[in-house]
Amino acid sequence: MGPPTERIPEDRTLPESVDVVVIGGGVIGVSTARFLAEKGLSVAVCEKGHIAGEQSSRNWGWCRATHRDLRELELSLESLKLWRRIDMDLGIDSGYRTCGILYAADDKKALADHEAWLARALALVGRDALDSRIVSPEETAALMTGASRRFAGGIYTPGDGRAEPQRAVPAMAAALRTRGVKVLTPCAVRGVETSGGAISHVVTEYGRIRCASVVVAGGAWTRLFAGNLGIDVPQLMVRSPVLRTAPLDHGPDVSACNHAMGYRKRLDGGYTIANAFRSYSDITPDSFRLFFKFLPALRSQFGSLKLGLNARFFEEWRRPRRWPLDRPTIFETERTLDPSPVAAFNKAAIDEFRAIFPALAGVKVEQEWAGYIDVTSDAVPVISGVERMPGLFIATSRVTASASDRAQAS
Repeated sequence: MGPPTERIPEDRTLPESVDVVVIGGGVIGVSTARFLAEKGLSVAVCEKGHIAGEQSSRNWGWCRATHRDLRELELSLESLKLWRRIDMDLGIDSGYRTCGILYAADDKKALADHEAWLARALALVGRDALDSRIVSPEETAALMTGASRRFAGGIYTPGDGRAEPQRAVPAMAAALRTRGVKVLTPCAVRGVETSGGAISHVVTEYGRIRCASVVVAGGAWTRLFAGNLGIDVPQLMVRSPVLRTAPLDHGPDVSACNHAMGYRKRLDGGYTIANAFRSYSDITPDSFRLFFKFLPALRSQFGSLKLGLNARFFEEWRRPRRWPLDRPTIFETERTLDPSPVAAFNKAAIDEFRAIFPALAGVKVEQEWAGYIDVTSDAVPVISGVERMPGLFIATSRVTASASDRAQAS
């Protein structure tokens, strides 16, 4: 079961028409709705489960520019600017704090990798935009308060931050309601209708909404939903296990990771901890359909990616890939993806945390969970209109929200 997420009141009352329907009530969908509304458009957000019920509440809570793919670095920097003022702009408490993020280097090779990324990043955006810097072993120790292990150094970005995933998006959605955005939950969208080849309506489990545009921000569901429209989105899911600890009276404030573990201090005083650079992927029918597109990524992650064949394969094998819109769909029968955590990954992460911080070795693990993260073959976002279906837009496979959602709104 996922972490406890703040809830907003349910609303199933459909508007007759809006300018834009956003499908998906995660951080991408809600942020996109915000910027569309700020442009003066009428917007409805349709979420099949509850707001931020899947990966938007199950992630680490890092808001970072550090070690971003250079193709999305500028977007990440813009996103951080928006995070820093989101509470003031929306009148909420998202839990955002500018705490800094440190990537600690276990050895000189890891440090050289950090130096190489920083050189490329600064060449792209310049020192005025990016405050990342290489830090010495001594400064690394100071940033990791209580660490007993000596690191070779690291890369530190003071301007990176953290937010509370279980709080931020529900607070954003509640604020948008006060600004006229229709946030419908639980309200599954079964599909879209067109007129003359262009978007005309969305069909929900409660009826139709007339609209001129639709943004599909369905996270790990995007490929399935788009497939029913004849659109192939090359996307797979990675299962990301996470845990949280009981509150502590002390411990490091700066978020950090090394090769084996990453952590973030929570507002309740505990820590969110996860395995840093290992991934777990359930083998599904799409794993075979998209094998050659993902082969380069598979080769590059050899040794850090664990594959598992389990019941998920057969569930997806039996699931229809096309469906009519006049009867219940998978979006109504499986409203929330709730994968089980990978016990070995979480154990390795908490063991590493305890080894680095011996004074915190007695910390209690209060909960473990996992979330499915949608990934593309080149590991960068999809933010795109669909040429053959005017009015349809897809925003998926990314964790750099806010700025990219403002771009999507544009």
